[in-house]
Amino acid sequence: MSEKERQLHQIRYGARTISFELEYRRRKTLEISVYPDMSVRVVAPLDRTLAEIQEKVKKRAAWILEQQDCFSLFLPKQPPRRYVSGETHAYLGRQYRLKTMDSDEERIILARGLLCVYTRDRSDSARIRRLMRAWYRQRAAQKFRERIEPCWQRLRKHGIAKPAFQIRDMARRWGSCLENGTLLLNSQLVKAPTQCIDYVIVHELCHTKHFNHSRSFYELLTRIMPDWPERKKRLERVAL
Repeated sequence: MSEKERQLHQIRYGARTISFELEYRRRKTLEISVYPDMSVRVVAPLDRTLAEIQEKVKKRAAWILEQQDCFSLFLPKQPPRRYVSGETHAYLGRQYRLKTMDSDEERIILARGLLCVYTRDRSDSARIRRLMRAWYRQRAAQKFRERIEPCWQRLRKHGIAKPAFQIRDMARRWGSCLENGTLLLNSQLVKAPTQCIDYVIVHELCHTKHFNHSRSFYELLTRIMPDWPERKKRLERVAL
């Protein structure tokens, strides 16, 4: 049997699809690699059938997805903000143009597609950044409290207790779950659409029952939120 060119194949694992590049070589063992760009490559012996290879990939699917989820946290993000008029900033899935204005009373309001920051010195970008981060945290606390209740109700019958939550500033994660069931939610998550916020909350609630990204975890997540892959893809377009 001669060596074959690289080919692209797919398998399904729960609600997710794993695409992998397959290459045959003169070797005795099968090797599966996941790269930082989240691509998957399989190098297989010449005598392995496609069905055998797909079965091997399915057996490693939980590990593959865990690696991809990890690498996704380190994908390039947008350049650092300058906090000057004209920049766009997201809130609940919508883009707002930043407008800074001098004022003795410091406050932030949303108005007609604008995120208006009133401050004592509009040239002080560091001060504007602090005001905006405080504003996002305040809005996040309100929104997360509002969304945790309906999300928890969807999981209540699976024996999951109503969680406490804390707001954190996290550089590379939207959320996480402590061993005691407390949810840690990134204040910047309030930039995302509500359906994406719900996805993160449900994802972390599922971790209170299955602490890793096992098959059981994804089965529960899919049962509670069948469209979670689409929500996750939309969330990935939101910059931290």
